[in-house]
Amino acid sequence: MIRDNHGRPINYLRLAVTDRCNLRCFYCMPEEGIKFLPKPHLLTFEEMVRMVSIMAEMGINKVRITGGEPFVRKDMMQLLQSITELNGIEQVNITTNGVLTAPLVPELKALGISSVNLSLDTLDRQRFIDMTRRDELSSVLKTLDALLENDIKTKINAVIMAGKNDEDIIPMVKLAKDLPVSVRFIEEMPFNGSGINKEAFMSHTRIIDMIRETYPSLHKLQDEPNSTSYNYAINDFKGSVGVIAAFSRTFCGTCNRIRVTPTGTLKTCLYDDGVMNIRDLLRSENDNGVIKEKLYTAFTNRAKDGFEAESLRSAEVTESMTTIGG
Repeated sequence: MIRDNHGRPINYLRLAVTDRCNLRCFYCMPEEGIKFLPKPHLLTFEEMVRMVSIMAEMGINKVRITGGEPFVRKDMMQLLQSITELNGIEQVNITTNGVLTAPLVPELKALGISSVNLSLDTLDRQRFIDMTRRDELSSVLKTLDALLENDIKTKINAVIMAGKNDEDIIPMVKLAKDLPVSVRFIEEMPFNGSGINKEAFMSHTRIIDMIRETYPSLHKLQDEPNSTSYNYAINDFKGSVGVIAAFSRTFCGTCNRIRVTPTGTLKTCLYDDGVMNIRDLLRSENDNGVIKEKLYTAFTNRAKDGFEAESLRSAEVTESMTTIGG
């Protein structure tokens, strides 16, 4: 296993397979003005498989497929099968908004997908429409039902903003009472095309305080190594709840993740602006050993945390999350 220059292991790749999405969540992208990339600019599936295979030889053993929305890209199941079959890859997980996913769940189960993160910010239809600019809540809930019916480990991710969906916190928590799911609340980040919305910002501590007011039995669980979420249990609940301090960046000290964007940009921190372009390297270099050397150099020159990474950027954070990968 590779360790970075701060002693942190690197064994987890978040691979964004597309910048396209069938929702338009306002905290992720502006309603209009996103210029989606021409297909030649994106990594091909063959390039993705080659890249993951190289990284697996270096110690990456866990892959999360993200987007955009992964399932808007054609032949996604073929890519997933190829990655699950690679030597060294022990877990393949998916993050999806669930709009197209329900019919595919049995096949995901057959492929051995380890877990699915389902993006769901509200259980209220009108707020869902307001937040995503699409009327697709029923499709997402069908995916949730399918995941549970097929016994796929499921985490529900909700980005929380004051005055937007903070009244959904308790209804979302209630999902974990009778369902074996982890409901996780995420701090809003500035990756929406315009920067952080300071007035709507809800910190992870504020969210937990709100939950504890309703559920005094809320108590801390032991977090898994390298976890980005702080996880809690409530007495008599089948599931759990958690918070992800994505903007506060309190978990950087144990970060074991790297990211590759749809265009092949390697990000060793979510808040950097890219450290190298793997796409161009894959297209120009036939020797996997040379690629490994360049990756090793990038992996062992990481910023200490998200604040340092942000300070080293060439420009302020204004890009859309859909161009980075969730």
